[in-house]
Amino acid sequence: MATQLDRISIDPNVCHGQACVRGTRIPVHQVLGMLANGDGFDDLIEAYPALSREAIFACLEYASRLAEEEIAPLEQLAGPQ
Repeated sequence: MATQLDRISIDPNVCHGQACVRGTRIPVHQVLGMLANGDGFDDLIEAYPALSREAIFACLEYASRLAEEEIAPLEQLAGPQ
């Protein structure tokens, strides 16, 4: 059964093994960062025509799955201030 996560790939030969939108060199973290900075789906698709709404949703699902796997204090994630 296909899931949204089928749209994400991790290949050590592509973008240093970072999770990317399948068939592209667009890292998931880049999509998420742009969304976090206020860019909308249409902005991302305009900037990266290889993206689709479904691929953006897959990035969000990927991040959601990662967030439930590890508990880390936000202070650790933010780094030194």
